[in-house]
Amino acid sequence: MKRLVAVEFLSVDGVMQGLGSPDEDRSGGFEHGGWGARYAHALHEVIEPTSLGRTTAYLFGRRTYDKLAAFWPDQSHDDPMAASLNSLPKYVASRTPRDLRWHGATPLRGELITAARALKDDGQGDVVILGSGNVVRQLVAADLIDELRLFIHPLLLGTGKQLFADLPTPRTLRLIDIATTSMGTVAIVYAPDKGSSSHLEGND
Repeated sequence: MKRLVAVEFLSVDGVMQGLGSPDEDRSGGFEHGGWGARYAHALHEVIEPTSLGRTTAYLFGRRTYDKLAAFWPDQSHDDPMAASLNSLPKYVASRTPRDLRWHGATPLRGELITAARALKDDGQGDVVILGSGNVVRQLVAADLIDELRLFIHPLLLGTGKQLFADLPTPRTLRLIDIATTSMGTVAIVYAPDKGSSSHLEGND
């Protein structure tokens, strides 16, 4: 069985919007795009070298796919991340038909939760979700995420889209690992406790 692994880059107040560049996502009047760039060069200090070797596929929401597909296909395969993204299967969750030109990219067929369960049941390795906050929230709510890898940058933005702002019920998490970079980024690996929302609700 495959694992669904969500990889997210956040501010301390949980914002994920506009991480990479000023014009990446200005929706809602967001004016702080590119806030994550200053911390990127130190991430190698906490990213496990073997994690790419366990990845057998990727899953993206539509907006994340569009952003990545505009950049990574033109990068050298000497870059391990580029080699992984460009060579492995990529599944795109979208409600509208799309012409997916990135090599190895295919639409995720059918309703997200059902399709994600089928994806997990097929083979071994990690299906890694990058960004794609709406997709991750739905999969966490359905108890389908097996691991959360959160990179929390030392910054308070005060505005912007938060990763778990609309999570319908609480979820408890089990700490797997924690590390810090020289720039102050905290890398936390959690395993969600499956069915934890029912447990919490029962204690009201």
